[in-house]
Amino acid sequence: MFECLLLGKVSKNKGGIKLNTLFDITTQIPAFVHIAPAGVHDVNAMDHLHYEPEAYYIFDRGYVDYERLYRVTKHSASFVVRAKVNLRFRRTYSLKVNKDAGVKSDHIGKLTGFYVSQDYPEKLRRVKFYDKETERTFVFLSNNFELSAEEIAYLYKNRCKVELFFKWIKQHLKIKAFWGTTRNAVRIQNYSAIIAYCLVAIVVSSLKIERST
Repeated sequence: MFECLLLGKVSKNKGGIKLNTLFDITTQIPAFVHIAPAGVHDVNAMDHLHYEPEAYYIFDRGYVDYERLYRVTKHSASFVVRAKVNLRFRRTYSLKVNKDAGVKSDHIGKLTGFYVSQDYPEKLRRVKFYDKETERTFVFLSNNFELSAEEIAYLYKNRCKVELFFKWIKQHLKIKAFWGTTRNAVRIQNYSAIIAYCLVAIVVSSLKIERST
């Protein structure tokens, strides 16, 4: 799961940072953390990722950048990303769907538009899913053609685990002011909190404590 958290308020006289995190849902700890100024767009953090073959990467629509997503495909990894509203997609054919499971459509096709079709020239999968719990409809894009549409929706649903991690950070790292304003000071303050989280998660896992992290 790759996600972003904005820490600190951004105004004329105040600053903040973005904490981009690749969260491993198996170990329940962040596998990669990137700290950037608040004004830097989220997609830039994708340039620092090293994709593992056959791994699954889940992105929110703030990370929709087709050239960068194509890098995932070229590394033989899979991704699921929530599509933007202005998605331009030409369907080639449709797959059978289980509407009782919430799947409204499952299409294989390609992106249309001169630039996006060059950024991602291969076929993609578009899954439209209705979540009964939230009563919302989601549209996902994926380069994986082996999983079922329900499994793709389930992968994206696991984003709630990274949101719990960010909730922990907000509760235990209550940044109203940074202890230092230099780049190194800000990084130390945030990395210290993340290291503390990882240690707690390791203890919980090792001792099999049935309590939330």
